[in-house]
Amino acid sequence: MHQVAQDLLDLIDQVFPMLEAISAEEAAIKPAPNKWSKKEIIGHLVDSANNKQQKFIRIQASDGHLDFVGYAQDTWVAIQDYQHTDWKTLLQFWYAFNTHLAHVISKADPAKLANTISVEGSRPFRLDFIMPDYIEHLKHHLKAVLPNAGLESGFANVYNA
Repeated sequence: MHQVAQDLLDLIDQVFPMLEAISAEEAAIKPAPNKWSKKEIIGHLVDSANNKQQKFIRIQASDGHLDFVGYAQDTWVAIQDYQHTDWKTLLQFWYAFNTHLAHVISKADPAKLANTISVEGSRPFRLDFIMPDYIEHLKHHLKAVLPNAGLESGFANVYNA
């Protein structure tokens, strides 16, 4: 998982200056009704990091399998009102949380990588799948915020399938 952690660090270091270059005004623009602004997408990515941290730790603390709750992402974004959060503060929080998540990934117990998780009754997924999949999810959303950054993502939402 050391390479996965490094890949996460490389990604956030690559895109952070590009995110900082986006003005607060541009970050708050909603592309269409019921679509997230760039601020809300980054807020969602904070929530995603938060949820993944819980999963990464709890899977390793489990006896082999963990049943976990899903989360209503639109509700989380709305309740936290990312649309009216300071853009620079949000970016710094996103960067710090992902730096910490890379640390968590790098410290994953190799003996626990085959442990599994089911989210809201999904089929089981191994820890050694969900850690690199987090990066694909991150890139998937960053492509919407930074369409010219040349990011590629193989993310598919297999958890709700």
